[in-house]
Amino acid sequence: MAKFEDIVKSHPIVLVDFHATWCGPCKALAPILKDLKNKMKDQIKIVKIDVDKHQVLSGQLGVRGVPTMILYKDGKQVWRQSGVVPLHSLVQVIGGYL
Repeated sequence: MAKFEDIVKSHPIVLVDFHATWCGPCKALAPILKDLKNKMKDQIKIVKIDVDKHQVLSGQLGVRGVPTMILYKDGKQVWRQSGVVPLHSLVQVIGGYL
């Protein structure tokens, strides 16, 4: 995996989804994120990070539960939410940073 800092700086708006394969709510969030990408196209980059495979990074960022989404604008964290978030709410939040 590329350096995390490089990933969040690779696009003006990056949404990072911290998830786990065993997590039911994470599975519910997956199609919402797919719809979000289809709706927002190139305005956003979505990165999925498995907390079990990247425990050190998850710990450094204080990810205590999954799913946790962190939104970065120009490499800086601007929003963070744990749990499943509806599509319209994600579009509204991200739209505020475009």
